[in-house]
Amino acid sequence: MQIAFRTHDLGVKGAAAAVEKCNSCGIKAVQLVAYKFIDEIPYQPNALTAQKAEELGRTLKAGGISVGLIGAYFNPVHSDRQKVANCRQIFKDYLKYSSLLGCSVVGSETGSFNDDKWTYNPLNRTEEALQTVIETFTELADYAKSVGAYIGMEGAAGHVCYDVKTLKRAVDGVNRDNVKVIFDIYNYLDESNHARYLEILDEGLKTFAGKIVVFHLKDYVMQDGKVKQVPPGKGLFDYPAILSRIKAYDKDAVLVLEGTTGENIAPCAEYVKKVWTQV
Repeated sequence: MQIAFRTHDLGVKGAAAAVEKCNSCGIKAVQLVAYKFIDEIPYQPNALTAQKAEELGRTLKAGGISVGLIGAYFNPVHSDRQKVANCRQIFKDYLKYSSLLGCSVVGSETGSFNDDKWTYNPLNRTEEALQTVIETFTELADYAKSVGAYIGMEGAAGHVCYDVKTLKRAVDGVNRDNVKVIFDIYNYLDESNHARYLEILDEGLKTFAGKIVVFHLKDYVMQDGKVKQVPPGKGLFDYPAILSRIKAYDKDAVLVLEGTTGENIAPCAEYVKKVWTQV
């Protein structure tokens, strides 16, 4: 098992600073989102070059930090189609240089018709939306195969792939053997289903058997009738129940504490590690 953090959740800028932060907190793995913590690699097509990718990958490797997932998240159903085209090219850049960065999987969520808000819109749940997602990720999967890489797809309640079944339809629609899944229980929760989170986890583990490459770990509380994210161990999740299921699925699972920042980094990592050893 590896406990990982998103590079931009570490609260530092630059590869050397990220390595230092990881080492000081006992972190051995990251979800790499280069453009969110390295100013020299902006979120633009062709901003990531072979030289920059090689330098970044070498710095992380020398510091003892492995990469569990490369993030290049974008909204495939955004109304600005030129923006979508640019995002697809950026995603391909990361696929092209993924081996230099130290990981073969580049991931994204499936987007929303609310554009940059990434929130629920009735159009998200239309067949047109799903087919747009399938078409987009099919293109990316084909490109990924040409460069020896994989794509990772992640669902969320407010997005086009809003539940396990819809994400399964998308994965089956792409129908490529280099499609992997990023699984986040919290992402699928809203006020109508939050109490059934273990059922959702069980459904996901069964549905995506052998395809899940990363688990995102969060926690939640109910605030004003809405699901609100909190760090792992500080909410309503039964973590022994969650981690026992994940451990049975994959004893070498990559667990990304997505959104855990600041003073919560070290204690939450220790909490997850402790529970994992006990289940």
